[in-house]
Amino acid sequence: MIRYGPAGFQYKDWEGIVYPADRPRKFDPLAYLAGYFDTIEINSTFYGPAKATTVQSWMRRVEHNPRFSFAAKLYQRFTHQRARAWTPDEVDEVRAGFDPMLEGGRLGAVLLQFPWSFRRTDENREWLNDVTRTFGHYPLVLEVRHATWNVPGFFDALVERGIGFVNIDQPLFHDSIKPSAHVTSPVGYVRVHGRNYKDWFREKAGRDERYDYLYPPEELTPWAERTAEIAAEAPTEDVFVVTNNHFRGKAVTNALMLQSMVEKREVPGPPSLFAEYGNELAGYAVPAPPAETPPEA
Repeated sequence: MIRYGPAGFQYKDWEGIVYPADRPRKFDPLAYLAGYFDTIEINSTFYGPAKATTVQSWMRRVEHNPRFSFAAKLYQRFTHQRARAWTPDEVDEVRAGFDPMLEGGRLGAVLLQFPWSFRRTDENREWLNDVTRTFGHYPLVLEVRHATWNVPGFFDALVERGIGFVNIDQPLFHDSIKPSAHVTSPVGYVRVHGRNYKDWFREKAGRDERYDYLYPPEELTPWAERTAEIAAEAPTEDVFVVTNNHFRGKAVTNALMLQSMVEKREVPGPPSLFAEYGNELAGYAVPAPPAETPPEA
């Protein structure tokens, strides 16, 4: 199964674009998106472990879509804050949030996203091995951004350990890992970040500036082809296609376009999105209410 969806769902700049401007009082953005997409990548777990009560709320709010499966980012303490070893309590906090999703059958992938500065050194390989052993009972997928990891032995090790490789699109600079269609576990993963070269590594650029990019069709077409290739490759059972260029709903727009390209049909999209991106979505998506009726929040 190929699941398409954006990274995150709580953005102020999506109001009136992805979400209707006149939304009802009990409008729930997560439930709303689950009527169009079969996954959302949870970003909040990168900034801090989720509480079990929060996770149970997420699962309840997507019950109307039986196909829905979350991807969730691992807490940055294990991927970015590497100056000291983590504690057992920090591990337990992460597990307290992820375990209810896993046990409830709604956790499709745990994303280990490492920064471009995380190069293939002996020290970093040891850190990565420790992280993947610690969380090995989850369906792990790994994103590395530096080209030093692009060696056959690395991919062989991922296959041996059942860890999925995240095929990414990012602004390509010196030593950036390039687009690919690698399959190293039953979970295939595609993640597109945009190509905002001007702001990607600019020190003072904010989150919105870095991810302010709308892919035109000619840049998405190769990713549609890679997605189909990944889905057809053994041992793939599930493919996640996540758009991270979130600013002003561009991730939602490009997720719909990618789905349309792979499935070769027009797909339903949030009606309010077409006021902003109607020209870009023409031939790829049509305005329609959510496929299922979301529950009240």
